[in-house]
Amino acid sequence: MKFKLIALDVDGTLLNDDHELTERTIETIQEVHDQGCHIVLCTGRAPASTLPILQQLGLEGTMITHNGAATVHADERGQSLVNEFSFTLSEIQPMLDYVRREGIHFDVCTSFNMYIERIGEYEKEMYKKFLISPKLVTDVSELGLPIVKFTLFGQPDVLDRVQKEWEEQKLYGHLRMIRSGDLFIDVMSAEANKGNALKALAATLEVNPTEIMAIGNYYNDLEMMAFAGLGIAVANSPEDVRNAADALTSSNNNEGVHEALSKYCLHN
Repeated sequence: MKFKLIALDVDGTLLNDDHELTERTIETIQEVHDQGCHIVLCTGRAPASTLPILQQLGLEGTMITHNGAATVHADERGQSLVNEFSFTLSEIQPMLDYVRREGIHFDVCTSFNMYIERIGEYEKEMYKKFLISPKLVTDVSELGLPIVKFTLFGQPDVLDRVQKEWEEQKLYGHLRMIRSGDLFIDVMSAEANKGNALKALAATLEVNPTEIMAIGNYYNDLEMMAFAGLGIAVANSPEDVRNAADALTSSNNNEGVHEALSKYCLHN
């Protein structure tokens, strides 16, 4: 097998739009794994909502979570932090003031926990869909904890406006702002991205970038797709992401991961 490590984005790539894994995709991933390939989930999700997907695949090992801000190892003994890129709550205070003033939903994450100040039915449904149980607090600014991700959740037109204004005002300072989905904006350490996390993991595993395949669907996947020897975009990706990929596969609703693994890993 040419590839020794497969990096898989989860939502919009590995899972279909109903947030489900198909049996054929599970079987194909297990077959590739059984041939000696590392399977690494690389996601914007937290470890707690990534682990059930890993377990459904019948696997254990390393997960790149929070869009690269936290790398976690999971096995029968539990979860342990391998690496994180964190920042302080004081660094996002201007953005916290903005979203509170505008009534935009947000959460802040440590490597293993998520905190919110309010929640409505719409947000409850979103968290339920992503298998997340956030902790409700009065003021996240008083947590005094290192943060790996600050996320906004809202309608695309609202987030379009926020993204434009924050870029014009450089409200995120030396941190990094990315659009991780139509309904999400993430602010993280400038060092935190899936590509850097994948690079660090590959060095630990002594895997050459040419031996890595990465499959994704959105702008937060670009760095890992660029680092990998073969970066593949699923058909449901935005045009810019498809253009940046080395190859294309079918959409997440048409088992694109299964198709790509079958083509490049099993039928060579």
